[in-house]
Amino acid sequence: MIDMEELYDFLEEENLSKLAETISPSVERAKKHGDFQKWKKIFDSLPNVFPVFPDFSKDAVTLRSNKEIDKETKANLRDSLKALSPWRKGPFDLFGVYIDSEWRSDLKWNRFIKSISPLEGRNILDVGGGNGYYALKMLGEKARTVINIEPYLLSVVQFCAVKKFLSWMPAWTLPLGVEEMPENLRFFDSVFSMGVFYHRRSPFEHLAKLKSFLREGGELVLETLVIEGKENEVLVPRERYAKMRNVWFIPSVITLESWLVRAGFKNIRLVEVAKTTTEEQRKTEWMNYESLEDFLDKENSDKTIEGYPAPTRAIFVCESP
Repeated sequence: MIDMEELYDFLEEENLSKLAETISPSVERAKKHGDFQKWKKIFDSLPNVFPVFPDFSKDAVTLRSNKEIDKETKANLRDSLKALSPWRKGPFDLFGVYIDSEWRSDLKWNRFIKSISPLEGRNILDVGGGNGYYALKMLGEKARTVINIEPYLLSVVQFCAVKKFLSWMPAWTLPLGVEEMPENLRFFDSVFSMGVFYHRRSPFEHLAKLKSFLREGGELVLETLVIEGKENEVLVPRERYAKMRNVWFIPSVITLESWLVRAGFKNIRLVEVAKTTTEEQRKTEWMNYESLEDFLDKENSDKTIEGYPAPTRAIFVCESP
């Protein structure tokens, strides 16, 4: 199910043995997960549909064949994909089965794609990219390769389920956290870190690691929570933020920019600041747990349930020296 043979060949060609050596142990750990055999059974039950024509230009990552699948096959496909819930990122449209994920990830994608360097021909690392929605959208922009790292194993399995129909495409999701990645790869043309930064205990360690993945002149796309405020103003939640335990700090926009400068990045640009809405993050049939509306104050949607400013996200683009 988690097939890395073509990736190993690519890493060998690019002299990235340090990265290759980290993958095999992580895959073996993944296979020992208590739900792995259940997920593998679901994966094996997915129908064989060929040929497959992907369309990454739509909001939903869309797969079609030249022959419509029959009703029974479509129902079985839907049941199998539903069994891999919750789907956090998307949407996906797989042969007429529409996966309405918690996040309308297409909205974020549309906010930054025209403000970054063209992805055609680039080797890309997506840090914490979940089930690979963005990785596939990047292939739609003609990226050369996309490596997505994601420690949450169900998201890795979701990616594998989608890629079962796209086995020839040069995108892989590794069951790794960013802290497990070897430093000083100095290889990737683009590195994306979206929705990860505020979960890291040390902002400067994270920025240094991201920079070490990039080649000279490579581009970082950083998206994270921010607050309104002056330079050096940072929110450090006492316990939870929007019911999340692992939010360590939320800087003001100008503070985050100063951190990027201190970390050694250049040509730093603020692409956008946008408040997260219940149109973009919400409960659906494919993710029926609590979502944004449950994290906000019922009387004042500008505040979280803990009384902090409601989620607002900034996107920065900058370069490695």
